Amino acid sequence: MPLFDSLYNFARWLTHDREEAEDLVQETYSKALKGFPSFQQGTNFRAWIYRILRNTFLTSRTGLKSGMTVSLDSEQGESLEPSTTETPESLLIDRSNQQMVQEAIEELPINFREIILLCDVEEMSYREIAETISIPIGTVMSRLARARNALRLGLVKRLQGV
Repeated sequence: MPLFDSLYNFARWLTHDREEAEDLVQETYSKALKGFPSFQQGTNFRAWIYRILRNTFLTSRTGLKSGMTVSLDSEQGESLEPSTTETPESLLIDRSNQQMVQEAIEELPINFREIILLCDVEEMSYREIAETISIPIGTVMSRLARARNALRLGLVKRLQGV
């Protein structure tokens, strides 16, 4: 099955539960098979199936519960502390603590978590991410910058023991 491993990894990050992730991927493939006639040849299959997975997650009980805690308005005017010279990558290398990074990602709001995962873990292009979550490319770039800053701040706080 195409993209199974990467879809499962993304689902696992979204749900934080192995069984829910398995169910989510199974439901995604089921919906993809039923809706395959609507897939347009020549378009991005990867973005199409990730969008199905994301929409399925957001309409699920877990997705709605997580989504209710994230304000869509919080993106505008959200003030984050200025970024430090440290990056998530350098903190990870300096401390050799992958678990700390995973926990920090899990604590991000869903709209930041999914951008980080799609870009940095699944290595999707900005265009693919925009197609997957149905937002403009400019929003992808700005949300990714804010997500990385939030991740960086979360890692700094963890290192400081806050």
